[in-house]
Formats: sequence, C-alpha cells, structure tokens
Amino acid sequence: MASINLKSVSKRFSKEQAAVNDLTLEVEDHEFLVLVGPSGCGKSTTLRLIAGLEQVTDGEVWIGSRCTNNVLPKDRDIAMVFQNFALYPNMSVYKNMSFGLTLRKRSGVFSGGVKRVLNRIFNPIKASESRAQTVAIDQQVRQTAKRLGIEHLLDRKPHQLSGGERQRVALGRAIVREPAAFLFDEPLSNLDTNLRQQLRTELKRIHQDLKVTTIYVTHDQVEAMTLADRVAVMKDGEMLQVGSPLEIYQQPANLFVAKFFGTTPINLCPGTVKQNKDQVEFHRRSTSDSKTELVKQWSNDLIDDQENSWRRRVLLDPTSSAGPSQRDVVIGFRAEDASVIAEPSRVSQKPQKSMPFQFSAVVEEVDRLGESTLVHARPTTTNATEDSETDSFQMTILARVEPDSNLKPNDRIEIAVQWNKVFWFDQTTSKNLLKD
Repeated sequence: MASINLKSVSKRFSKEQAAVNDLTLEVEDHEFLVLVGPSGCGKSTTLRLIAGLEQVTDGEVWIGSRCTNNVLPKDRDIAMVFQNFALYPNMSVYKNMSFGLTLRKRSGVFSGGVKRVLNRIFNPIKASESRAQTVAIDQQVRQTAKRLGIEHLLDRKPHQLSGGERQRVALGRAIVREPAAFLFDEPLSNLDTNLRQQLRTELKRIHQDLKVTTIYVTHDQVEAMTLADRVAVMKDGEMLQVGSPLEIYQQPANLFVAKFFGTTPINLCPGTVKQNKDQVEFHRRSTSDSKTELVKQWSNDLIDDQENSWRRRVLLDPTSSAGPSQRDVVIGFRAEDASVIAEPSRVSQKPQKSMPFQFSAVVEEVDRLGESTLVHARPTTTNATEDSETDSFQMTILARVEPDSNLKPNDRIEIAVQWNKVFWFDQTTSKNLLKD
C-alpha cells in the first residue's frame, strides 16, 4: 500500500492547451479519493499521469516514497480499471484474471523479445516452484471471483457476459494483483442505474476489506458522495476544492462547486449587501430595470447576535474595519433548505425579527418523485398601493417538500429559508464569503 502525491503537476498537449494545470494533491495511504468534475476538466488525464500512460510536462508524481516520473507503467505497482473494461476477448474469465498475475510472478531476470528463451536457459524455474506458483495464482483468482460473485463465470468468454459481469471481471483482474493503489476511470458509467448502485456498494465493501489506496474518477456526483472518503473537484484542469463529501456539499468553496453538487439545482439570486445605519440589508437585483428591490433586512437583534455580527463583518468589511459599506453578491440555498408554508387564505405572513428569509410565491409545477415532492415556484411581491401580486423574480425557486404534499399549480405559498442555510458568493470572484 502507498500514498500518492502530485506536486505542481501540469500536462500540456500544446502551448495553448493545458489539460492539467499546476495540480497539487496528496492522497493518503488506504484513502478512497474521488476526482469529480464536468467532462474535459482533466480528471482522466490526471489518472493517466499517475498510471504513467501520459508523461508529465511539469511537476512530480510520487507513489509511496519514490518519484515515478521516469518509471514505466508496469513498474509502478498500479492497477487501473477502464470505462470500456479492456478484457481479452479470446481468453476465458479465469485467464483474463490470472494472465497479468502469471506474467508478474513468473517474470525472470531478462526482458525483451528473447525473454522466455533466456530465462529458460539462465534462470530456469524448478518444477516444484512452478507448481506452487500455479496453485497460489489459482487460489487468488478463485478467492477474488468468489468475493465478486463471479466464480460460476470463470470458464466463459467476455462475449458471453453481460455488462455488469464484464465490469466485475475487470475489477477482479485488478484486485487479484494486490497492487499498491487502484485507479478507476469511470468504471460504472456504461451500466444501468440499478446495477451501478449495486456495484457502488460492492466497491465500497471491497475497499474496506482490502484497504488499498484508491483514486476514482467520475462525473457523477452521487458516486462521489457515496464512495469517497474525500472528494476533489476539478474544473479546466485546476483543483477547486478538496474535502469530505459533506464539506463539499455544505461548505462549497465557490459558486461552481455549489452548482455542480446537488441532485437538484441550487437556487441562486444576485443582489447587493448594504449597510443602512445600524442594519444590514440584502437588496435583490431587479430584472426589469437597474434599481434594486428590498427583499429582507436584518434587525438590530440579529446583528447583535454573535454569529450574525461575524457574518456582517465578513460580508461588508472584507479588508478592514474601514472597508466598503456594500458588496455585490449572489445568494444561494438548496431545495431541501426551503420550507414551504401553504397560504390558502392569502393572508400575508410578514417576516418578523426572529423569522428567516421569507417571501411569497406561486406554484408553477409539482414533480412527484416518490420519496419527496419537488415544487417549482415563482416568487412574487404584493404592491404597496394595489392589492395585487406582481412578478418579483425572473426565476424559479425549487423547494423539496413531503411526498404526500397536496400542492398544485397556481397555489399561493410562503417560502422560508433560515439565514444560516444561505450561501453568500462574491459576484466577481464567485468565492464563498462565509466558508470557514
């Protein structure tokens, strides 16, 4: 077993094209790390740099205690599982799993085209030693096949297997070698939903049993959340954030990470945080003109609270106590953090000092998902001079409610979100202003 350490690693296919740019990442021994990001972000290239299938342009790749920049892939003690399985079509499942192990255990002191002849002459293997190796290989293959539930498939060829069975064989071929680290390149992306869920569970169990350092590449955030000890989020060849799955979800480093993670898109609203005498206000940017509309203000009681006083200092005074009195921001909150209050009587519930960020809305669509119900609603405001509702946001708010909710389109509701569930992103840098 070994740790994997990337030190300022870059890979350029041309002067203009940097697939990986100055990437630094340390994967601890026995850790299961998931590299996640959109297509083309450089995650598969990073995996190939570790495996030695691509040459590093700049930086160093360390596996254990040695730098492997000039080490051949076969000598890095790495097992890689590909998206397309890469099985030998002319070999049985048993031979596919045992082939690499046989080559490694029976390799002699010579290499090259005449390796077999020279080894037979100068480094002969005794018959007893050969039998012992054969027995050991057979035992390893059958034990691994039993762990993966494919012991009944050992005599079949790859074309006789289903997609899930082929993937198990590819996993078995990697596991049977007992390498220092596993590298997985989107191994489940070609499988159906139920089979992917089943194999995710098996992968996690196998990792817990073998305790082998594992790097897993995927664009599926569900796989990242369920498999990883830590998640590394990439974009355009750069590392944006590394942390536990819950940290990535609950404390995203920037707007991109917040939008990328979550099975339901995050609700976002641009606006401005302003200092108004002793109060802090958030003004939503109007969609109809250049003016802003007051959505919610913090009361003196909330400002005096220790947590919100800290928030005010961070949001308004980023450099010093004499910093700017306002800042352009984007606020965001997740669907599960939005509480829906039915309003059949159309009696407006005005936010009180102790109440959360709250606004009225009209239901546009209801998605019944079984385990929950997703409500699409458009926020509205009531005109101060006329008793009529007008479109306040040119956007739709998503809120997750109980599966037995009886909400339907055109229902009027109140949506409430606690301030401590709201993300605050700088509009220029996209940085999460309140992280840590």
